[in-house]
Amino acid sequence: MSLENDLKSVIISGLKLEDVSPDEINEDTPLFGEGLGLDSLDAVELVVLIKKNFNVEIKEMEEAKEAFRSIKTLAAYIRLHQGK
Repeated sequence: MSLENDLKSVIISGLKLEDVSPDEINEDTPLFGEGLGLDSLDAVELVVLIKKNFNVEIKEMEEAKEAFRSIKTLAAYIRLHQGK
């Protein structure tokens, strides 16, 4: 399974998104706003989920904004910071 698919599953289960399957989430779909519709509370939970599941910390707000644009950008962020 790819990192992108892992992320989709973690987001769906961790944020308890009902009626959404990984196949329904496009990798370029925005995570916030018009896309998945996540909000600021979800962002806090997402930071915790990324740390717990991928051992990557997101500490800076600007980094988070960029990383949380889509599944694709979040996967790229994790790949860049894993193992550091």
